[in-house]
Amino acid sequence: MQKITKIGIIGKSNKKEAIESALKLAKWLADKGIEVLIDEKLMLKEQKGYSFSPSQDIPSRVQMIVVLGGDGTLLSVARLVGNSGVPVLGVNLGSLGFLTEIALPELFPAIEKVLNGDFRIEKRMSLVAKVIREGKDIGEYLVLNDVVINKGALARIIDLETYIDENYLTTYKADGLIISTPTGSTAYCLSAGGPIVYPTLSSVILIPICPHTLTNRPLILPPEVTIKVILKSEREEVFITLDGQWGFNLLINDIVEIKRAERTLRLIKSPHRSYFEVLRTKLKWGGR
Repeated sequence: MQKITKIGIIGKSNKKEAIESALKLAKWLADKGIEVLIDEKLMLKEQKGYSFSPSQDIPSRVQMIVVLGGDGTLLSVARLVGNSGVPVLGVNLGSLGFLTEIALPELFPAIEKVLNGDFRIEKRMSLVAKVIREGKDIGEYLVLNDVVINKGALARIIDLETYIDENYLTTYKADGLIISTPTGSTAYCLSAGGPIVYPTLSSVILIPICPHTLTNRPLILPPEVTIKVILKSEREEVFITLDGQWGFNLLINDIVEIKRAERTLRLIKSPHRSYFEVLRTKLKWGGR
């Protein structure tokens, strides 16, 4: 990778610590001669050495992005990065995250290593979800964690007719269905009884939520498959949720088509800890 001279900073705009950290980081980078572009939502005072931009424009103008927040903030940045290939460094302002592995006190030593070329990048696969209604595409969405189809609070179990590469799999009678990446295996997938899959593997995880048939178990599929789910419940309230951050109602016979995205998200790895240490810390393994 070429020498880094342009860095973007995107943070959780409603968190004071993110704003303060962005200012300190911007000054520190500017003093080193790095051109800095900051998300305008952080509303800092523009000074010599850095400038502001709408967050959606930052990936095309920088060589890497520092995300100040938590896993949710990084998920939103992953959508902005899209197919640009810009590497992302996630800094967690609270406890460690699965995606934001670097704690705030480790920020400057980690950035120093990156600037010196001493860093490692992990490639994480994403999914593209397309919703088709009456033969027309009504939306296409990039997700890093998961696509979830589930019933409303007062609805009965729903029927989800599911195909893998046009081959009929089954009609799930369940509270819903999760289609997850390995990165998302420690999110809703884990809560629903799915497996933890090492995040750099290429696979798709299919998990029914509270299935009526107890033999409906999680299924791990190769990354090349196309998954098609057709809603067959007419009078139930059903939603599609994408990365747990946005979504909308589905109607009977709506088709959700999910396949692997063309590009991967490039995450800069923490130099301080392994994925297994993050698992032990977050899931409290070994505790009594």
